[in-house]
Amino acid sequence: MYEENQSFVPDSFMSLYLDKGRVKPRLTRTDLSARYELCEDMANMLIDTASSQQFQLGITEDDALERCWRGLLVSAATASPEESFWVVCRLAELLSWPIPQSPWPIDLPHDTA
Repeated sequence: MYEENQSFVPDSFMSLYLDKGRVKPRLTRTDLSARYELCEDMANMLIDTASSQQFQLGITEDDALERCWRGLLVSAATASPEESFWVVCRLAELLSWPIPQSPWPIDLPHDTA
């Protein structure tokens, strides 16, 4: 069957849903496309935010991306941590900034017991 509204999902995003040793994503094509479109939209919506923060606060591009990433992590219901990192990598690409190679460390509360 021909799907008229079939969107292209880049390998970088599809790899988020590939289990080790598998070639087929664990999501359906429809679900994978929906997740990709959501993340692509988030990256595009963050362009002005990231560039404004970088300029107005006088912070580095990496710091602006990290701030966006941490903001995305606040609501795991919207995007998973892996998707959130993909979003900031895509954001860096859209802004022609260096793409982060790995997520920033997360400060976890220490066990005081």
